[in-house]
Amino acid sequence: MTTDFDIVIAGGGLNGPALALALADAGLRVAVVDARPADARAGEAFDGRAYALALASQRLLAALGLWSELAPNAQEIRKVAASQGVAGDGPGPFGLHFDSAEIEEGRLGYMLEDRFLYRALLGAMAGRVTHLSGTAVLDQAVEDAGIRVALSDGRSLDARLLVGADGRQSGVAQRAGIRRTGHDYGQIALVAAVDHDLPHQGVAHQFFMPGGPLAILPLPGNRSSIVWSEPEDSARAIMALPDEQFLAVLRPRFGDFLGAIRLAGPRFSYPLNLTLAQRYAAPRVALVGDAAHGVHPIAGQGLNLGLRDVAALAEVLVAAHRRGEDIGTDPVLARYQDWRRPDATALALGMDGVNALFSNANPLLRAARELGMGAVNAVPALRRGFMRQAAGLSLKPMPRLLTGRRL
Repeated sequence: MTTDFDIVIAGGGLNGPALALALADAGLRVAVVDARPADARAGEAFDGRAYALALASQRLLAALGLWSELAPNAQEIRKVAASQGVAGDGPGPFGLHFDSAEIEEGRLGYMLEDRFLYRALLGAMAGRVTHLSGTAVLDQAVEDAGIRVALSDGRSLDARLLVGADGRQSGVAQRAGIRRTGHDYGQIALVAAVDHDLPHQGVAHQFFMPGGPLAILPLPGNRSSIVWSEPEDSARAIMALPDEQFLAVLRPRFGDFLGAIRLAGPRFSYPLNLTLAQRYAAPRVALVGDAAHGVHPIAGQGLNLGLRDVAALAEVLVAAHRRGEDIGTDPVLARYQDWRRPDATALALGMDGVNALFSNANPLLRAARELGMGAVNAVPALRRGFMRQAAGLSLKPMPRLLTGRRL
């Protein structure tokens, strides 16, 4: 059949456009189908939503030609401190302390607001990628030499491959017959930003409490992003409070190490669950990001996992295209699945285990956790290993884009 595009990507959040740019740079014809209007997230106003970008993810953005635009609004993460405790009592006697100076790259990653990252991706697609916003993929049908994609505006697109970058409830995956496994955490994440009186010095904090972890992540200036996980009933009650009462509940958990805190924007919340696609590929279909793996926000690895998928899939598809292979065939897509599924599944289950281990008040487990964190912190080689993993530097083999090299 006649193909309008080499690849159609369903989902215009962050992973979809990043993949589209990597593929378009290599000469492939790409369309991104985005259910939301193009300007839905491209506003100027600060809203507190931000991402912890691992060093490897930053290198991918540099390889796509975006980092020079993003760098002025990024905050380097220089250190990470992890501890456990109870609200109002402060952290326990032991903890983990990671310093970027201990690894040869000298950097762990960056914090970057959603508004800047999305705008940069949106602007870069102009003239390079066909961006169909305000429309959605309604159906897909595998044909002899490709896949036909039906859109909500009545159009249909023909392509060699359809990529699902359409989130945890991926319609692309469902229509392809890809099943999922996982479970709810019984937690809701509360997300906001706060201004504080004292400088954060580029230190990210992870405070584990019986109800769930609180991440305090540095943003430019005296401002931090928080991702605060609480049991569902408690989270709903806290979210319903007026701002000052919300802060009154947050302050004993946050502590006073940054001085007085004030809300710096709106609050958001979303339920937490683990959801893993049993396959990352089906005939003429591949999945990336949350469509393949939805994980707990501990350590802020969700977007980084998605960008690892982007880097690996782009490399596989571009290499196959240059060899003259049909990029939508099972042997090509199997290379992507074999590259990404083991790493993503291991990291997802690891974060699942950490949440289960720390989100309880068992005194015996608390003592064991203190000893474990103290032991890891005392061994430089272990600390460096954890830092390299968090920075996305331990993948083998490492996709080219994650090293900052173009395809």
